Amino acid sequence: MNLNQVTIPVLNVVSSIPFYQALGLKLIVHTHDKYARFECSPNGSTLSLHQVDVLSEGPRVTIYFERDDLDDYVKQLVAKGIEFEQMPTDQRYLWREAKLYDLDSNPIIIYKAGENRINPPWKIK
Repeated sequence: MNLNQVTIPVLNVVSSIPFYQALGLKLIVHTHDKYARFECSPNGSTLSLHQVDVLSEGPRVTIYFERDDLDDYVKQLVAKGIEFEQMPTDQRYLWREAKLYDLDSNPIIIYKAGENRINPPWKIK
């Protein structure tokens, strides 16, 4: 099975589009103001925004984007005015991560894990 599409709720699709474009996602569908879809990677994975009237309370789904050039990429985003809650930081689980939020407080982690994403030392054999 291949996970290739995730849709997240936002209050205003039109306002959210420039934020996700600034992250480097390519807008590929925007047929009306309540839905947009972005291509995330060369392998065809996509992220969609779906407009809702009210965001749900409680925990949100966290969106992870992997970048081999994490530190330089985060510097580029900061130069564009994107604010981070956490700058790139080495984690105990062998990933390096930066954390930010979109306009609707959906958490986004931009990270570099390399081989440790699929094959960490504690992988089940």
